[in-house]
Amino acid sequence: MIESREFRLVSRPVGMPSAENYRLATVEVGAPGAGEVQVRNHWMSLDPAMRGRMYDRKSYVPPFELDKAMEGGAVGEVMASNHDGFAVGDAVYSRFGWREVFNAPADAIEKIEPSGLPSRAYLGIAGMPGLTAYVGLIRIAALKPDDVVFVSSAAGAVGSIACQIAKLKGHKVIGSAGGEAKLSFLKNDLGLDEAIDYKNVPSLAKALKSAAPEGIDVYFDNVGGEHLEAAISVANRSARFALCGMISTYNATGPVPGPHNIMLAMPKCLRLEGFIARFHLDLMAEYRAQLAAWHAAGRLKWKETVFDGLESAPDALMALFEGRNLGKMLVKL
Repeated sequence: MIESREFRLVSRPVGMPSAENYRLATVEVGAPGAGEVQVRNHWMSLDPAMRGRMYDRKSYVPPFELDKAMEGGAVGEVMASNHDGFAVGDAVYSRFGWREVFNAPADAIEKIEPSGLPSRAYLGIAGMPGLTAYVGLIRIAALKPDDVVFVSSAAGAVGSIACQIAKLKGHKVIGSAGGEAKLSFLKNDLGLDEAIDYKNVPSLAKALKSAAPEGIDVYFDNVGGEHLEAAISVANRSARFALCGMISTYNATGPVPGPHNIMLAMPKCLRLEGFIARFHLDLMAEYRAQLAAWHAAGRLKWKETVFDGLESAPDALMALFEGRNLGKMLVKL
């Protein structure tokens, strides 16, 4: 038997999650059963969508069950295997984060094949965040030549990849983020055409209009709220909005008003489409092939914000909502 720690949700938060909503439990993990694999996690991902699973409501994934181990993306190493497809030492990806060691059926984990990328990249640029950026731009927004692209939360895990994909495909890209460090990353590292510090402008709509006097044709939305209103106000006719996330509303304690200018969607003939990357897994092989080519050519950059130890996971999630991350938020176990 091996001792392992795991975080459990013990109450459903109202507003921002706090320490009282979690319990760090210690459990014993036995040998893997028939067809199972035992994994020790080395890295776990923190994602905005985890907040949605803390509500007790129907969604595209079930809510977290109270007093049971939480879930999320993780990469680790096989410690023991009772399945021919996995060997001790294999690097694997799973949805069994928020814990140190676990047993799972072999079909619930994915072997990470050598690619020249560190295994933790499969929680970021080579995983669901990267696929989300690719799907949003290529399939949902259907990028066209000469499109002007606006990305909110552009220094985050998904936004920073979306910015790079759009730049690599030859588009003018405008990103918004909060603070000088993030703006420096957008301008100096990612090479964006314009970067807006949304925390330090009197009017985001006016700042966006100044950055894109010709208007925008694609909006990749990670934030919602004021950002969505600004994008609608500056959008050109037939602009396409890929609605990926609305982090500005996730911890709201009451109804959130919709964009006050949504009526402009009609005369501007806008298309606003929400999407979830897991419903577009058919594009993963295509995306990873393109990613491998870009990486081999040295054309990609990414940042990570790392918290140490499983016990730091709740604070890391809070930091994500407070904008204390640059790039992908990870916990090193």
